[in-house]
Amino acid sequence: MDFYTAFKKARRRIYCTVILSILACVYLLNAFLYAGQGGIILFLPALCLGTVDFLLIKKYRAHAISSSIRPNPEDVQAAFDKYARRTVNWLLIVFLRVFAMALTFITLSVNSKADELLEFFLGNLFTLEIVIFFFAKNLLIVAWLNKNYTPEYYGKFMKTIRRVFIISLIYWILASLLYYLFEKIFVLNISFFVIGLFLLAVIVYNFTKINAFTYSKKRHHRVVIAAILLITITASGYAYLARDIWLTQPYINAVPHLYDGKSEITYAEDSGIFTITKQTDDFKILQLTDIHLGGGVLSYEKDLKALKAVYKLLEYTKPDLVLVTGDLVYPVGISSFSFNNTAPVQQFAAFMRNTGIPWAFTYGNHDTESYAATSADDLSTLYKSLSWHTSRTLLYPYVQPAITGRNNQLIELRNQDGSLNQALFLIDSNAYTGKGLNKYDYIHDDQVTWYKEHVLRLNKEENRTVSSLVFFHIPLQQYKTAYELYEQGSDEVQYYFGANDENSVGEVCCSEYPSAMFDTAKELGSTQGFFCGHDHYNNMSLSYQGIRLTYGMSIDYLAMPGIARDTKQRGATLITVHDDSKVDIRQVPLSEIET
Repeated sequence: MDFYTAFKKARRRIYCTVILSILACVYLLNAFLYAGQGGIILFLPALCLGTVDFLLIKKYRAHAISSSIRPNPEDVQAAFDKYARRTVNWLLIVFLRVFAMALTFITLSVNSKADELLEFFLGNLFTLEIVIFFFAKNLLIVAWLNKNYTPEYYGKFMKTIRRVFIISLIYWILASLLYYLFEKIFVLNISFFVIGLFLLAVIVYNFTKINAFTYSKKRHHRVVIAAILLITITASGYAYLARDIWLTQPYINAVPHLYDGKSEITYAEDSGIFTITKQTDDFKILQLTDIHLGGGVLSYEKDLKALKAVYKLLEYTKPDLVLVTGDLVYPVGISSFSFNNTAPVQQFAAFMRNTGIPWAFTYGNHDTESYAATSADDLSTLYKSLSWHTSRTLLYPYVQPAITGRNNQLIELRNQDGSLNQALFLIDSNAYTGKGLNKYDYIHDDQVTWYKEHVLRLNKEENRTVSSLVFFHIPLQQYKTAYELYEQGSDEVQYYFGANDENSVGEVCCSEYPSAMFDTAKELGSTQGFFCGHDHYNNMSLSYQGIRLTYGMSIDYLAMPGIARDTKQRGATLITVHDDSKVDIRQVPLSEIET
């Protein structure tokens, strides 16, 4: 039997033993985890697999390689070099996989239940098994070569393995500690940089040190390789980040129907106005804001938590209508590993369609980022394809008024007798002015005129001053004024509930440009309240100059650094509309539902 025949047979045996060992460990782990739920029975297959594995290893050791086989030293050296390099690189990949899971675990552990953490761990176990398999089989192959042929460089190889293990362990322990302590300080996803730095170190190591323990000294055309890598990463990276990723779809498919309302909804094709005729005395509107679905690989766990949070709020409040005040999606590649802003939209639309609850939304500043894969016009086309005629849940108008903004719409809420109860205005506060980084836009004059014209029209039709509520994303400057007066203890404002804990970009992050919206609403005397989002830690509700200014509680697990750990800002705002057009507004903190 020549060297290659013996080597191939040894590799097959090593593959079998490693697979059996991993399977035995998996069964054993599940037996412990589910011991109280009948999982004790899994000890039996674990014991069987372990026994077979032990007998195979014992058999393999009994059959030593004949000393008469004298392979060509170059063949042994080539095999040793190949698998030694692979072993070191797979060890690095094992560290990368384990601690990538650990970073996510750190974020989720603060406000997750034990069963949710267990679900996350088991969901990621398969990929961990794969990388452990490749590392273990390569390490055992090198050990087999050393046992039978004693390569000269085996000692250097083992020294390298120990050194790589210790350095990687120290790096990831420090990285995990820094991530836990300082996640909130960094504006961008710190895990992205921690993982990226490690990958860069791996690439540099392969260019500079990988030949230290091998016979052959591979020469790399480093400039050419670097240029190819740069071009490949740049070209394929954006294509990857822009693609549809449907990781949350299995959960969405399982979302049950919730809506038991009997409101009648009609749509006027010529005006783009939806009319909801309520059939009960009270009509419940649930404001959700800043859900921030990333739709990417890095954001999967947080996207899932966001959807589950929304479902709990819907199940608890049982609203007749859901209004999302902006930033439904977050196509920021550095945080979500995705520039795609269509897949999360389709997923949330499917989620809401399964619940059966009618919903509408305003755009936020992140929904159509300039670097997102889909433009505002194309996204609007997508929303129309998902709207009322096809879904019977999404109230997105098929025609838009010829004014500033991506979506400005009016929903008329009427009583059973046909009288107008509320005019619900969803107005686009737009995104950025284009005059500097994060220079937020505002509600423009032509939008205010459109709002005014509809209020006056409805006043005339109803022969009275109608009641209205206005929803948008970025707060008006009056939110800041009212909060400052509240801080000063002024009696010009009335406090209802909540707190403004935003501090990363200012306590109230409004546009620098004044909007005529507030003064016009005050003049008309129609609007009872404004509802916005944008500032994820702000959820205060104040009354200022006769108008209620309310921040919605946010959902966000992804966008703000460290927000996945925090709980008190997460929830929704429930607006109960009575027959007499009066409204009650209250917060629905997610933490109170989960306790």
